[in-house]
Amino acid sequence: MLLIICPYCGPRDQVEFSYGGDATVTRPDPTIVSDEDWATYMYLRDNPKGPHLEFWQHHAGCRAWIKGLRDTLTHEITGTALPGAPLAVAGKAP
Repeated sequence: MLLIICPYCGPRDQVEFSYGGDATVTRPDPTIVSDEDWATYMYLRDNPKGPHLEFWQHHAGCRAWIKGLRDTLTHEITGTALPGAPLAVAGKAP
């Protein structure tokens, strides 16, 4: 079972969340970016091995968006936070 810690609701099973994508990618302004750069943003992603920052939405709970640090090898989530807040990593002070 994959546990995700919601900043509002506490630890919850992953089935209550929807994956929201890579939290390290910045969305370009579509009104000024080239078609090629927009296509790169939309379709090309790295496939990292190890810790990776991701967005998740607690769709079956408070509906908040959170960011989480998940290890793509073990699927362990070692930290979560609201998108604009510092990441609280398990075992470390935020």
